[in-house]
Amino acid sequence: MNREIFDEKWLESFLEFMDSKKPERRFDHKKRQLNYNGEDSKAFLKVRIPLNLEYSEIENTLIKVEFKNYVLVLIRSGIATVGYFENFTNADHKVFRAYMVRKKQGKSQIKYLKTKGKSRAGSRVRLAESITFFEEINQRLHSYFENFRVDAIGISYSETLMPYLFDSKISPPFSKKDPRIFKIPKHIQNPTYETLLATNEFLLSPEVKYDDAGKFIWQEFLDKSRTYNNEIDPCDDW
Repeated sequence: MNREIFDEKWLESFLEFMDSKKPERRFDHKKRQLNYNGEDSKAFLKVRIPLNLEYSEIENTLIKVEFKNYVLVLIRSGIATVGYFENFTNADHKVFRAYMVRKKQGKSQIKYLKTKGKSRAGSRVRLAESITFFEEINQRLHSYFENFRVDAIGISYSETLMPYLFDSKISPPFSKKDPRIFKIPKHIQNPTYETLLATNEFLLSPEVKYDDAGKFIWQEFLDKSRTYNNEIDPCDDW
């Protein structure tokens, strides 16, 4: 699908425009995403709702959030960043690094253990660092949950790593089914501090995704808006 970021001030009018088209709409809470489906029940256009707004399915309206605290958890093999955001602004963060990737194969120790043993010294070192890696991440998360109110939990990690986060000796301060969890809808390859801040900006901006059929409706909305001398400057920063 094509993806575009656009200004928040146009989101409400866009929802009204889509409502006039009367497509089937479904809201995905885990992705904070409003899906518009065609006759085949497949989504031809999707709108991601930014973190500073909440969506009312019954009224099809947006509610401005005056205050929200949340954590973002970005994890890849060997590097992770965890950040606490108070009222949409980063108040604290920590970058974690570990020797988890086998240099020659470029494969993490966790994936390697599925096919090979752990007898070699290098494998034992990588395994030990992998265990510590997830324990330290969860320790940091506990410090946030113990000291602050947390309203939402944004997570980005591969399915391979998920069990190691939740089955760590130090478990995270939330369960897999915590209703506050939402999936960050973007692949994040290198979760540095700069990436953490960029991800937050991304989550605070509405995003529209559309296929070939949805493209015509999106363009119709843009043309209609320009008719009323309004300017929308969609862009794709990702």
